[in-house]
Amino acid sequence: MKGHSDSGSIQVSIDWKENLDAAQYDVDAFIVLVSPQGIQDGSMRQVWTSLLLPLMESHLFQAAPFQTYAVPLPGRGEYRTVIFVGAGERPLTSEELRIASAQAARMALKMRAKKLAWELSSPLVTFTAEQHARIAAQAMTEGMILGSYRHKQYKKSNSEYKGLEQLTFLRKGKVSGVEMADWEEGIARGRAFAESTCIARDLTNLPGNFLVPEDLARAAVEVAEKHGLESTVLDEKQLAAMGMGGLIAVGQGSVHPPRLIMIKYQGKDDWEDVIGLIGKGITFDTGGISLKRRVGMEEMISDMGGAAAVLGVMNALGRLRPAVNVVMVIPAAENMPAGNAFKPGDIIQSYSGRTIEVLNTDAEGRVVLADGMAYAREQGAAKLIDVATLTGAVLSALGDVATGVVTNDDTMLEEFILASKRTGEKVWPLPAYKEFWDMLKSDVADLSNSTGSRGAAITAGLFIGTFAEGLPWIHLDIAGTAFLNKERGVNPKGATGVMVRTLTEWILAQEAPDQ
Repeated sequence: MKGHSDSGSIQVSIDWKENLDAAQYDVDAFIVLVSPQGIQDGSMRQVWTSLLLPLMESHLFQAAPFQTYAVPLPGRGEYRTVIFVGAGERPLTSEELRIASAQAARMALKMRAKKLAWELSSPLVTFTAEQHARIAAQAMTEGMILGSYRHKQYKKSNSEYKGLEQLTFLRKGKVSGVEMADWEEGIARGRAFAESTCIARDLTNLPGNFLVPEDLARAAVEVAEKHGLESTVLDEKQLAAMGMGGLIAVGQGSVHPPRLIMIKYQGKDDWEDVIGLIGKGITFDTGGISLKRRVGMEEMISDMGGAAAVLGVMNALGRLRPAVNVVMVIPAAENMPAGNAFKPGDIIQSYSGRTIEVLNTDAEGRVVLADGMAYAREQGAAKLIDVATLTGAVLSALGDVATGVVTNDDTMLEEFILASKRTGEKVWPLPAYKEFWDMLKSDVADLSNSTGSRGAAITAGLFIGTFAEGLPWIHLDIAGTAFLNKERGVNPKGATGVMVRTLTEWILAQEAPDQ
């Protein structure tokens, strides 16, 4: 049985002509970004102004930010509908433009549109606070693809409508070579960021019976092969022989054995300055012997959201080809209760040699990530970022609005926060005081895997940070942001693919200026 999703496959292009004739475009709808000022100063085409004035007078459409209104145009051979998108009174930030584009995409989905044309103002950058064509192009492309995402369906009868297929940006007038290059680069980046996010969404949304560790490994290999990247998958026998005690322990209660997945992206001549991305790949989490409550357990299909995120990043790097080196590691397992499952009170020896006292089998993510971190260092990683749906405690602190961050390197964190502001994905740092590190101590082992409820989001992150062995490291707890109960911004209900875009943005910023 297969689900259906064509999200992320939209073809995006730009057509810039001095004498642009809209009638030549065979599209289902035109999109027009509208500001009250644009109506008043006459800068908009008369055909749109004549439609907008009655709408505004009747208060049906006020051009407020993110407001959309579709007007059917019977008898218009070249297009059937115009979708007006509000821009408000002031220039939009890139994030606001991204959200406005997502709203336009959702309106187009309601109309079952396939082909769209977006008529740009001259120049569009006057709508944006950043005043940069590349940034505007990237934000609009991302927003359209992210907003058009549709969850896979498993119904007996599926709609024949496959979603949006084509988007063309149109602008009349002269354009410089520099501006055209900026638009093309922005579209390319926007497609890579958004399509990779949709890959992460699709994986995270898969039911647990459709995605076990072996399936996740197969999906990762497909991404690697598509871009010609080196990949390695280690099975349970290899993991046991290597001494990956954390991953083996967590996965031993399942009939679906664990896997360790690695992909390398080498954008430099020498394998140096390597960035390590480690994603939690618990394909389903019952809590093991420390069984979770029944209510809400179905959402534990998303407990591999960190793995999906780092895999999405590798897809983006494969498309964009920056001059950086990245190794991705996913420790994948299914945490199940069984006669042979690991138990509270067990002592585990991790791949690093450190021993772990198990106090809670539902604190399994940090245990597998310990092995993943050690393996990434072994593969040459000099900086480390782990991504995990790690704790319920982070929701108590930040809800489903922001991703919690713990780090041992403030400079690295500042760079990452700047990247998050450019992508619009909210992150918030949590303190890493010595007292929190001390809470990890065990009487009988090197570490305990649970410290109780106090400071739990922090101590869980610091547990993983122990295995960075002093290297610059950031932990991203996406337990609140990886899976939403309702649509918000550019994100749909369900899996969000959070952190794919910010991680990619941060990695691109690491590229040397002369490359």
